[in-house]
Amino acid sequence: MFDRIELQLIGITYNQIESGVYAVILQEVDGNRRLPIIIGFSEAQSIECKMQEVKVPRPLTHDLLVSLMEDFRMTLREVWIYKLPSGVFAADLTIESARGELHTIDARSSDAIAIAIRTGAPIFTSDELLNEVGVRASSSNTAAKSRGAENSEWDSSQSLLENTSGNSYSALSVETLEKYLEKAVENEDYEEAGEIKKELDKRKQNEK
Repeated sequence: MFDRIELQLIGITYNQIESGVYAVILQEVDGNRRLPIIIGFSEAQSIECKMQEVKVPRPLTHDLLVSLMEDFRMTLREVWIYKLPSGVFAADLTIESARGELHTIDARSSDAIAIAIRTGAPIFTSDELLNEVGVRASSSNTAAKSRGAENSEWDSSQSLLENTSGNSYSALSVETLEKYLEKAVENEDYEEAGEIKKELDKRKQNEK
Protein backbone atom coordinates (compact mmCIF):
# COMPACT_ATOMS: atom_id res chain seq x y z
CA MET A 1 0.00 0.00 0.00
CA PHE A 2 1.41 3.37 -1.07
CA ASP A 3 1.85 6.21 1.39
CA ARG A 4 -0.93 8.64 0.48
CA ILE A 5 0.04 12.27 0.03
CA GLU A 6 -2.63 14.95 -0.35
CA LEU A 7 -2.02 17.55 -3.03
CA GLN A 8 -3.29 21.09 -3.46
CA LEU A 9 -3.61 23.04 -6.69
CA ILE A 10 -1.35 26.10 -6.62
CA GLY A 11 -1.32 27.34 -10.19
CA ILE A 12 -1.02 26.89 -13.93
CA THR A 13 2.05 27.71 -15.97
CA TYR A 14 2.73 27.67 -19.68
CA ASN A 15 5.69 26.79 -21.86
CA GLN A 16 7.15 29.92 -23.41
CA ILE A 17 9.14 27.78 -25.86
CA GLU A 18 6.21 25.85 -27.31
CA SER A 19 2.85 27.54 -27.80
CA GLY A 20 -0.24 25.77 -26.49
CA VAL A 21 1.55 23.63 -23.87
CA TYR A 22 0.44 24.17 -20.29
CA ALA A 23 1.12 22.52 -16.95
CA VAL A 24 -0.98 22.40 -13.83
CA ILE A 25 1.12 22.59 -10.65
CA LEU A 26 0.13 20.54 -7.60
CA GLN A 27 1.99 20.74 -4.30
CA GLU A 28 1.88 18.38 -1.37
CA VAL A 29 -0.04 19.66 1.63
CA ASP A 30 2.38 20.61 4.43
CA GLY A 31 5.36 20.01 2.12
CA ASN A 32 7.36 21.58 -0.69
CA ARG A 33 7.35 18.90 -3.39
CA ARG A 34 5.49 19.92 -6.52
CA LEU A 35 4.02 17.80 -9.27
CA PRO A 36 3.82 19.48 -12.72
CA ILE A 37 1.38 17.77 -15.10
CA ILE A 38 1.20 18.65 -18.79
CA ILE A 39 -2.37 19.49 -19.87
CA GLY A 40 -4.13 20.84 -22.95
CA PHE A 41 -5.46 24.34 -23.56
CA SER A 42 -9.14 23.55 -22.95
CA GLU A 43 -8.39 21.82 -19.62
CA ALA A 44 -6.09 24.68 -18.59
CA GLN A 45 -8.84 27.16 -19.46
CA SER A 46 -11.42 25.20 -17.47
CA ILE A 47 -9.19 24.95 -14.40
CA GLU A 48 -8.22 28.60 -14.52
CA CYS A 49 -11.83 29.73 -14.95
CA LYS A 50 -12.67 27.99 -11.70
CA MET A 51 -9.54 29.23 -9.91
CA GLN A 52 -10.35 32.81 -10.87
CA GLU A 53 -14.13 32.30 -10.40
CA VAL A 54 -14.75 33.52 -13.93
CA LYS A 55 -18.44 33.46 -14.83
CA VAL A 56 -18.99 31.85 -18.24
CA PRO A 57 -22.21 32.37 -20.23
CA ARG A 58 -22.73 28.63 -20.75
CA PRO A 59 -21.52 25.67 -18.64
CA LEU A 60 -18.11 24.26 -19.51
CA THR A 61 -17.79 20.49 -19.89
CA HIS A 62 -16.56 20.04 -16.32
CA ASP A 63 -19.37 22.23 -14.99
CA LEU A 64 -21.82 20.01 -16.85
CA LEU A 65 -20.33 16.85 -15.32
CA VAL A 66 -20.58 18.31 -11.82
CA SER A 67 -24.20 19.32 -12.43
CA LEU A 68 -25.05 15.80 -13.59
CA MET A 69 -23.42 14.33 -10.49
CA GLU A 70 -25.38 16.66 -8.25
CA ASP A 71 -28.70 15.93 -9.97
CA PHE A 72 -28.15 12.18 -9.62
CA ARG A 73 -26.91 12.63 -6.04
CA MET A 74 -23.41 11.32 -6.76
CA THR A 75 -20.45 12.56 -4.73
CA LEU A 76 -16.80 12.70 -5.76
CA ARG A 77 -15.00 11.41 -2.68
CA GLU A 78 -11.42 11.72 -3.90
CA VAL A 79 -9.03 11.76 -6.84
CA TRP A 80 -5.98 9.51 -7.02
CA ILE A 81 -3.22 10.52 -9.47
CA TYR A 82 -0.73 7.99 -10.76
CA LYS A 83 1.61 7.53 -13.72
CA LEU A 84 1.17 5.07 -16.58
CA PRO A 85 4.16 3.06 -17.93
CA SER A 86 4.25 5.47 -20.91
CA GLY A 87 4.95 8.35 -18.52
CA VAL A 88 1.52 9.94 -18.92
CA PHE A 89 -0.35 10.85 -15.73
CA ALA A 90 -3.80 9.37 -15.19
CA ALA A 91 -6.33 9.46 -12.37
CA ASP A 92 -8.97 7.40 -10.61
CA LEU A 93 -12.15 9.10 -9.45
CA THR A 94 -13.79 7.54 -6.40
CA ILE A 95 -17.49 8.33 -6.73
CA GLU A 96 -20.20 7.50 -4.22
CA SER A 97 -23.64 6.82 -5.69
CA ALA A 98 -26.98 7.85 -4.21
CA ARG A 99 -27.18 4.36 -2.67
CA GLY A 100 -23.81 4.75 -0.96
CA GLU A 101 -21.96 2.48 -3.39
CA LEU A 102 -18.38 3.39 -4.27
CA HIS A 103 -17.25 3.29 -7.89
CA THR A 104 -13.79 3.88 -9.35
CA ILE A 105 -13.78 5.72 -12.67
CA ASP A 106 -10.71 6.06 -14.90
CA ALA A 107 -10.01 9.62 -16.06
CA ARG A 108 -7.38 11.90 -17.48
CA SER A 109 -5.55 13.69 -14.68
CA SER A 110 -6.49 17.11 -16.10
CA ASP A 111 -10.21 16.26 -16.13
CA ALA A 112 -10.00 14.81 -12.64
CA ILE A 113 -8.37 17.97 -11.28
CA ALA A 114 -10.91 20.22 -13.03
CA ILE A 115 -13.78 18.28 -11.44
CA ALA A 116 -12.14 18.02 -8.02
CA ILE A 117 -11.68 21.78 -7.64
CA ARG A 118 -15.35 22.26 -8.49
CA THR A 119 -16.54 19.79 -5.87
CA GLY A 120 -13.94 20.34 -3.15
CA ALA A 121 -12.83 16.71 -3.34
CA PRO A 122 -9.28 15.96 -2.09
CA ILE A 123 -6.54 15.00 -4.54
CA PHE A 124 -4.00 12.33 -3.56
CA THR A 125 -0.91 10.70 -4.99
CA SER A 126 1.79 8.40 -3.67
CA ASP A 127 4.95 9.41 -1.86
CA GLU A 128 6.82 7.19 -4.30
CA LEU A 129 5.58 9.19 -7.30
CA LEU A 130 6.53 12.51 -5.74
CA ASN A 131 10.00 11.18 -4.98
CA GLU A 132 10.34 10.02 -8.57
CA VAL A 133 9.09 13.03 -10.54
CA GLY A 134 8.35 15.77 -8.02
CA VAL A 135 10.13 19.13 -8.12
CA ARG A 136 11.10 20.75 -4.84
CA ALA A 137 10.00 24.37 -4.49
CA SER A 138 12.58 26.94 -3.51
CA SER A 139 12.27 28.01 0.11
CA SER A 140 12.35 31.62 -1.09
CA ASN A 141 9.22 31.25 -3.20
CA THR A 142 6.14 33.07 -2.03
CA ALA A 143 2.58 31.85 -2.41
CA ALA A 144 1.95 30.52 -5.91
CA LYS A 145 0.15 32.63 -8.44
CA SER A 146 -1.76 31.40 -11.46
CA ARG A 147 -0.79 32.03 -15.07
CA GLY A 148 -0.90 35.71 -15.94
CA ALA A 149 0.14 37.02 -12.53
CA GLU A 150 2.67 39.80 -12.92
CA ASN A 151 6.25 39.05 -11.81
CA SER A 152 5.31 35.54 -10.70
CA GLU A 153 7.56 32.52 -11.10
CA TRP A 154 4.97 30.99 -13.41
CA ASP A 155 5.55 33.66 -16.08
CA SER A 156 9.33 33.81 -15.87
CA SER A 157 11.64 32.15 -18.37
CA GLN A 158 12.57 29.74 -15.58
CA SER A 159 9.05 28.37 -15.12
CA LEU A 160 8.60 24.91 -13.65
CA LEU A 161 7.53 23.56 -17.01
CA GLU A 162 10.79 24.67 -18.61
CA ASN A 163 12.77 23.32 -15.68
CA THR A 164 11.59 19.74 -16.13
CA SER A 165 15.06 18.60 -17.14
CA GLY A 166 17.19 15.70 -15.93
CA ASN A 167 15.30 13.31 -13.67
CA SER A 168 12.07 15.27 -14.09
CA TYR A 169 11.83 14.42 -17.81
CA SER A 170 9.93 11.37 -16.60
CA ALA A 171 7.01 13.69 -15.80
CA LEU A 172 6.51 14.45 -19.52
CA SER A 173 4.71 12.42 -22.17
CA VAL A 174 6.54 10.84 -25.10
CA GLU A 175 4.86 13.27 -27.51
CA THR A 176 6.03 16.29 -25.51
CA LEU A 177 9.55 14.87 -25.16
CA GLU A 178 9.78 14.40 -28.92
CA LYS A 179 8.78 18.03 -29.47
CA TYR A 180 11.33 19.17 -26.89
CA LEU A 181 13.97 17.09 -28.66
CA GLU A 182 13.25 18.79 -31.98
CA LYS A 183 13.45 22.20 -30.33
CA ALA A 184 16.73 21.39 -28.60
CA VAL A 185 18.28 20.25 -31.89
CA GLU A 186 17.05 23.41 -33.65
CA ASN A 187 18.69 25.50 -30.93
CA GLU A 188 21.87 23.41 -31.20
CA ASP A 189 21.55 22.56 -27.51
CA TYR A 190 22.97 19.06 -27.97
CA GLU A 191 23.52 18.44 -24.26
CA GLU A 192 19.81 18.98 -23.63
CA ALA A 193 18.95 16.89 -26.69
CA GLY A 194 21.11 14.06 -25.38
CA GLU A 195 19.30 14.01 -22.02
CA ILE A 196 15.91 13.95 -23.72
CA LYS A 197 17.04 11.16 -26.05
CA LYS A 198 18.15 9.08 -23.05
CA GLU A 199 14.66 9.38 -21.54
CA LEU A 200 12.98 8.42 -24.81
CA ASP A 201 15.27 5.42 -25.24
CA LYS A 202 14.50 4.32 -21.67
CA ARG A 203 10.77 4.50 -22.42
CA LYS A 204 11.22 2.34 -25.53
CA GLN A 205 13.17 -0.26 -23.51
CA ASN A 206 10.43 -0.41 -20.87
CA GLU A 207 7.81 -1.06 -23.54
CA LYS A 208 9.63 -4.18 -24.79
